[in-house]
Amino acid sequence: MESDVIRVVLADDHAVVRAGLKAVLGKSPDIEVVGEARGGQEAISLVEQMQPAVIVMDLDMDEVGGITATKEIVAKGGATRVLILTMHSEEESLTDVLQAGASGFVVKSVADREIVDAVRAVANGDGYFSPTAARIMAQQLVRKDPRGQDQERFAGLSEREQSVLRLIAHGYSGPEIGTRLSISPKTVETYKQRIQEKLGFSHRADYVQFAIKLGLLNE
Repeated sequence: MESDVIRVVLADDHAVVRAGLKAVLGKSPDIEVVGEARGGQEAISLVEQMQPAVIVMDLDMDEVGGITATKEIVAKGGATRVLILTMHSEEESLTDVLQAGASGFVVKSVADREIVDAVRAVANGDGYFSPTAARIMAQQLVRKDPRGQDQERFAGLSEREQSVLRLIAHGYSGPEIGTRLSISPKTVETYKQRIQEKLGFSHRADYVQFAIKLGLLNE
């Protein structure tokens, strides 16, 4: 295999789901499934052993669930990024997914159409948020802010602050944002601090939820 092939681990307690995902991913020459896990603990172990670029993680698994496994994988600080598989009915779980540090999520019902693009995006350092799952979260968040005050809050940011917010929501790091905007990482941190002060953000999940609600990830 060439060095630029994206190494992927699949974690789902249903063999038929893993087989389906593997078949879809296997059609792409730039993606290689290097391991399969039936539960969260096995997923954590496989990530340590295989060091994949991406782990595709189901939320609902026996013993150790997807969110707990995601937290452990992210906390170890490795290069593996987590792409969550979710269901239409799991609206409340989407916020937990972001808080756990996942880089994106895909709804299972459309995974056969979106999984390849999602894996590539996440492996490239971007965030990936399935349009279907993002719409579910947006509907949930809009109900919490029926008067649309967040649109006014966004308009209150400077143009550069708005750009930094979008890029953080997409999953870019400080140095990556600096490169894209031709500013230093230190300056990025300054803008980030201003955003946090103005909007009350404390976690990347806040940026993602805000961006999804306002449709910024689709721009």
